[in-house]
Amino acid sequence: MQEQRTNIGKKVLQHMKSLTLLCVEDDTTTQILYKGIFEDYIEKIIFAKDGEDGYEKYISQKIDIIISDYDMPRLNGLEMIKRIRISNKDIPIILVTSIGDTDIIIKALQLHVNNFIQKPIAAKKVIEAIESASKLIFANQYLEDQKNSKMKKLEAKDKYSSYQEDLAFSKELNILRNDFYYQMIDMGNIALVDFLYQPLDVLSGDSYSARKVDNQKTFYLIVDGMGKGLSAALSSMLITSFINYKIDKMKELNSFDLHKLIEVSLKYIKPILLEYEALCVDYIVLDFVDAKMHYAKFAMPAALLQNANKEIVKLKSNNGPISKYIDDFSISEYDISDINKFMFCSDGMVENPTRFKNRLYIKDIEEDFLKSFTKEEMKEKLLWKIDKPEDDITFIFINKLDIEDTVIAHKSFDTDMDEIDNANEWYAKIWEGLTENIKLIYSSGIVFTEMFMNAFEHGNLGLDSAMKHSLIEQDTYIDTLIEKSKICDKKISVTINKLECKKCTYIITKIQDEGDGFDTQILSEIFRNTKSFNGRGVFVSRSASLGIYYNNEGNSVLFLHKL
Repeated sequence: MQEQRTNIGKKVLQHMKSLTLLCVEDDTTTQILYKGIFEDYIEKIIFAKDGEDGYEKYISQKIDIIISDYDMPRLNGLEMIKRIRISNKDIPIILVTSIGDTDIIIKALQLHVNNFIQKPIAAKKVIEAIESASKLIFANQYLEDQKNSKMKKLEAKDKYSSYQEDLAFSKELNILRNDFYYQMIDMGNIALVDFLYQPLDVLSGDSYSARKVDNQKTFYLIVDGMGKGLSAALSSMLITSFINYKIDKMKELNSFDLHKLIEVSLKYIKPILLEYEALCVDYIVLDFVDAKMHYAKFAMPAALLQNANKEIVKLKSNNGPISKYIDDFSISEYDISDINKFMFCSDGMVENPTRFKNRLYIKDIEEDFLKSFTKEEMKEKLLWKIDKPEDDITFIFINKLDIEDTVIAHKSFDTDMDEIDNANEWYAKIWEGLTENIKLIYSSGIVFTEMFMNAFEHGNLGLDSAMKHSLIEQDTYIDTLIEKSKICDKKISVTINKLECKKCTYIITKIQDEGDGFDTQILSEIFRNTKSFNGRGVFVSRSASLGIYYNNEGNSVLFLHKL
């Protein structure tokens, strides 16, 4: 035995001593022989008297190697191996037989038996077979360890890359500025402002911003970095960040100047751009009081405007792309007194291929724009036709509502607990007179209940989210509402408008409270934190409607449904 042991490598011998061997043998003398052979090599030896017993011990214990006789009562060696191979294709198995039947050998090979020992048993042959099986286990374990090590490194790398991508995208969202998040424009006319920002990759060549300049003007920016990858994304984000910074400074000094803004932003970005790099940019100012649109479009797709006659007006670019060598630019003016809908978009929107053969979306954009009353309808048409986007998609959709003489119901409610049920019943009856669509009636009721309760508790009673959660935890929420409503003389008014557009009917509900309102920009921060329950009602309401829009003060909300 000592001579035989010296022929075995130290690492293999060490590995063999950690293994468990199952010996399936019905002959007691052979079992004693196996014990004498293996006791110096194998850590643990388990004996089974036949194939049935061997299978039971295999499934009940951790086994590393199996050596089995072929000819045994109840269940022979091959039948046992067949059962084992159903769940384990890899465990090394050595078959011992005194029969030189070719059919048995073939069946054993089909069951992936690793080695054969012919009776009468020779100790040297047995040790060699076990050593070979042990080497196989050792090699497989080494490969598995290497694979796991590589996988862990890849997982760590992927996790780090994913973390960096999340940070990069969060940075992008911080650079983009949207002063109209869940907010309408209320400057004499009510206008609904919506956005679609759908980057193809985490680092997008597109960016946008929408800013309230003052009580008369709003500013819109879309940037499209020509090309793909990090360079285009960096240039896009840099100029967007700079423009937002300059607007903030101009607003502080009450000195907004579109010409100056473009001039300084070109001066900033030109040295940063690479030799053959270019940016396509929309600088747009809408003045709803003076009914003017001022714009400088640098190689961007035409802006689409819809007039009162449901006709499309296209405003094409009045400047080439921004590059290191641009020296001058033009600003144009357009009278928007007859315009009720606007859309500005990046190049990726019009140049994306559609599901229709050899047809870009530019062929459909005007028709879809005419047929869309809201951004959601435009988005639905766009994304159905662009099956697999090949570029970033960004657009700004503005609808100036003409709701004079469209009121179908109006009522004011006291800030009283009983009035909550009265308001819900009144609103439900109006909807029952408008449609038989139960699902639509239910959806509109969900939004109304949520928005009315917000006006009641947060608006007129002045309960913020932290105070509400604290009262709920103390089980004093309802009692507090009752007590506060007793001394509150503020009203909640509800106005319902019915608007016809392109053979479609839209119901617009406006709820106004007399509270102090809130800063709607906090909704952006709340909805980025998916673990937060604050603002979930607003989020659900938006999902159950065509849009939720607050006024600038945050004490009036408007929402839409389509009949």
